[in-house]
Amino acid sequence: MDTIASLFSFITWPVSWVIVQFHTLYGAIFGPDTGWAWGLSIVSLVVLIRICLIPLFVKQIKSTRNMQVLQPKMKAIQERYKSDKQRQSEEMMKLYKETGTNPLSSCLPILAQSPFFFALYHVLSAIASNKKIGVIDQSLLDSARQAHIFGAPLAAKFMDSEEKVQALGASLMDVRVVTAVMIVMMSASQFFTQRQLMTKNVDLTVKTPYMQQQKMLMYIFPVIFAVMGINFPVGVLVYWLTTNVWTMGQQMYVINQNPTPGSKAQDQYLGRLLKSVTAHGEVRGRTRRNTVKRIVAKGPDRNDIERKFVTGLAKLGLAAQEDGTVIKSETAVAEAEGGAAQRRQQPKRQTKAQRQTGAAQAGAKDADSTESGSKTSLQKRDAQDAQPKPAGKPTSGSSRQAKSGQRKGPQRPKHPSKK
Repeated sequence: MDTIASLFSFITWPVSWVIVQFHTLYGAIFGPDTGWAWGLSIVSLVVLIRICLIPLFVKQIKSTRNMQVLQPKMKAIQERYKSDKQRQSEEMMKLYKETGTNPLSSCLPILAQSPFFFALYHVLSAIASNKKIGVIDQSLLDSARQAHIFGAPLAAKFMDSEEKVQALGASLMDVRVVTAVMIVMMSASQFFTQRQLMTKNVDLTVKTPYMQQQKMLMYIFPVIFAVMGINFPVGVLVYWLTTNVWTMGQQMYVINQNPTPGSKAQDQYLGRLLKSVTAHGEVRGRTRRNTVKRIVAKGPDRNDIERKFVTGLAKLGLAAQEDGTVIKSETAVAEAEGGAAQRRQQPKRQTKAQRQTGAAQAGAKDADSTESGSKTSLQKRDAQDAQPKPAGKPTSGSSRQAKSGQRKGPQRPKHPSKK
């Protein structure tokens, strides 16, 4: 870790300068040698870095959504050219270029933070070794070595020996308890951040390998942080815990205000928007108007959640416009009522057991009707036989029986030899 941190030594001077400026501010409030002054200086450094990285975070969100949308097309390309890896790569790059998607954009915030992270690690390691670094002179070095956060020095690690911890003016038990609690909090915040992304901000209608990868990362990242955390100084743990909490809050805001289409978060967001329109009779806020504008622009390509929102507006007698506003519309009410009536007229779907019972009952009715029909026909035949026949005129049936085997018309007399 020290070797990697030394590669980013060129940025240690700016990092140490920012920490010293914040320490001057907080030292005037809490005292220059307190853990609050140095700890809040590190927290402020994180906040400053993350504010500068907001544009990269926006790119990360857009790239993640584009990757989710492209997963079915990417899978089709892999299946079509699975025997030709070169053609597969070319088609993938062509797809990325056409859609303006960069697969590395999702890693940009982490990559951009890495130099600052290792520079801070380098600064704290120098403080632990009692070495001046950057703009931190000997007086600031002595002040930083005296600073403790809940009894643990800024430069102490979970794996430090008892002699080294005592040289920093603390006990090994205090250092290990504080670092263990911070490692658990750091891993838990990372797990909750990833879980929030998977359960709320993913399109549930698309099942792709990308979702499985994200689910694996949800469990792998906290383990990685826990293993690496035992080698981080307390100051670095403060840095990483702060950036995890910032990421979690930033992601929660984005999910609530601009959720992924088709996700659970979008259903909740449009539900809140519908309640707001119901209460005020209009769409309030530019962000919400932009959301309605995007839904209107989709037309027939809307997902089920967006169609549910448009139907909800129609039931209120409102119709969404292309500029994101809503207006009164009697046609929308009629269409909504007509659609509801059409849905009510549709027969209720029966279960398999109900269908089997109905078939058995229909079979029994058919058998009863067949039996009653045969009885009726027999009764009619008996009645016909019981009627008196007119004398001198044989019935058609008896004449047919009498003349069976004979030709119609006058009969020729038999030959005398045949008498």
